[in-house]
Order: sequence, then C-alpha cells, then structure tokens
Amino acid sequence: MDRIMLAHGGGGKAMEDLIKNIFLKSMGNEILNGMEDAAALNIEDVVPSLPDSGDCRLAFTTDSFIVKPAFFPGGDIGRLSVCGTVNDLLCRGALPLYMSASFIIEEGFEIKKLEKIAGSMAKTSREAGIKLVAGDTKVAEKGSVDGIFINTSGIGVIPPDINISIKNARPGDAVIISGTIGNHGMAVLSAREGLEFESPLKSDVAPLVEMVQNIISIKGAVKVLRDPTRGGVAEVLNEIASRSGVGIEVWEEKLPVDPAVLSACDMLGFDFLHLANEGKIIAVVAHEKAKDVLEAIKKSRYGEKAEIIGRVNNSGLVTLKTRFGTFRIIDRPFGELLPRIC
Repeated sequence: MDRIMLAHGGGGKAMEDLIKNIFLKSMGNEILNGMEDAAALNIEDVVPSLPDSGDCRLAFTTDSFIVKPAFFPGGDIGRLSVCGTVNDLLCRGALPLYMSASFIIEEGFEIKKLEKIAGSMAKTSREAGIKLVAGDTKVAEKGSVDGIFINTSGIGVIPPDINISIKNARPGDAVIISGTIGNHGMAVLSAREGLEFESPLKSDVAPLVEMVQNIISIKGAVKVLRDPTRGGVAEVLNEIASRSGVGIEVWEEKLPVDPAVLSACDMLGFDFLHLANEGKIIAVVAHEKAKDVLEAIKKSRYGEKAEIIGRVNNSGLVTLKTRFGTFRIIDRPFGELLPRIC
C-alpha cells in the first residue's frame, strides 16, 4: 500500500496503522504515544524554571498551511508548519512548548511523501525545542484537496518581564530585519512554475528560537516582533505603523536582498517587499539598544545578514528613502501577491 486511501481517514485499523507507522514513528513521544483524545500537559514542569514564574502568561496560536508545491527548495510543508507555529509564538516573546497538528490528506497521496513530511516535522520540532502532543488525520476524496493541508496550534509561555506587542512602536525606535528578503516566496514560485535562475533560489524557512531568546534577554530593548510572511515586509511595516499610531522610514540602501531574488523580481515584475518570508523577523527596538540587538541577531543561527533598515517616526506613513534621496510610500499589498505560498 503506497498511497493514501479513504480508509485511512475512517477511524478504523487502517487509520490506526497510518498514525502508528507514519506519525508516531517520526514524531512520537511520551505524550503523543498515549493517543488520548486530549493531551494532559504539565506546564508547571517548565514554568518553574523561569524567574517569577507565577506571573508568566501563556501564548497560544493557530495556523493552516496549504503551500503548493508541498516540497520546494529549502523546505517542505512539514518544516513550514512547525516553523510558522514556532515563530508566531516567538513574536510575543514566548518560549514555544507544545503544538498540535491536523493533516487533511487527499486520497491517492503517496505514503513516501507523507513519511518525508512527518520526518521533516520531527526534525524541525527537535531543532525548535517544541513537542508535538496532539494530532488528527482526515482523508478527503480525490480532487477535493490538493495533496495535503496541515493545520497547527501552538502553546508557549511568556516570561513576566516580557511585553512585546505590535502596539509598542514609538518615534525614534530602530527597525531591524534579521536577514534577506523574499527568499521563500520566490523559491516557492520557482518550484511551482519550473523557473530556473542562474543562482538557485532556496526558501529561508527556519525556526528562530535561538535568535529571539538572545534578543529578548537584552533588557528594555525589544518592543515589537513580527514575522513577514504573507504580504511580506511591506504588510508588516504597515501593520506596525497602523496599530502603533506611528510612521516608519525605511532606507533602500540598507535592505538586504539576495542578488538572485532581486534579479527574479526584476524579470517577473515583483516587488520583493511584498514577497513572503518564513525564516525572518522584523524587530522594532529602542534606539539606544539597536546595535546590541543587531549584534545578538548576527551571532544567532539564521541571522548573519541582519540589518538596521529604518526608524520609527510620527508621520503616520510607511516610506522608502531611495538611494537617490527621494521618498516613496510603501503600500500594503491589496491581496496575496503569490497564492499558496504558506
């Protein structure tokens, strides 16, 4: 049996075998292996290790992943689903603890591909230090799902001295991005359309636990954290400006973009500021701590190409200062520039 059948979603022996032979084999642990209807989690086992643990808060997030194709240069839907969940928790300053995953699989999907996805999720979960503790599997008739969709939820704990929110940006703050822009969106597009470029394009999909833990340890530095996924950098900057009631000036000469991404955008007519990223964060930090934060990011895994790209002002607009000294408004995208990229 090398492909998914409707029986695999029917709740009987075929489904049990699929769960044990694919998911538990790759991602099993003492909690998940119990196969209970709900996981019983001992948050106290983790929280006491944090200072003033009684004042800690829980962070909770959920997301769905429908990327096409499911496998792309630099990653796959399994790694993407873990990283997306982990990074959303990190953007509130939380330490990721537990996650769930629900799989909606099309009848006829190859078992080998499912094994590869499960293995990728397991490897990425170990890297991120998050534990998969609950899951679900549904099989849809052929033609009603495009291969595989994954829904995840995640729980983390926010230390009592952390207050990171999209509403916290203030004039004078510095804006930092942790690396190059647009790699994920362009890598997925190239894989989907069979485009080949002189320099291979790879997704940046990555869990940023080490990076975020390093920078939030700098007291009084980090005010806002956001991951520029759908809508890209342009959308995130506009969201921050709107929710904080501020403006942001970005400096074109400081924006880090791989030459391959820039060439692809020039050829296809895309604005890299609108492209999705899956292994980057945008941080708004206190001006006087900006260099310390930048140095901490650069020392972290996945952060070597970080840059201070702008500053917060009181204009109410998000603008780009070009290399020629002129300004243009950075508009938020009207809709998704590229569908099915995360």
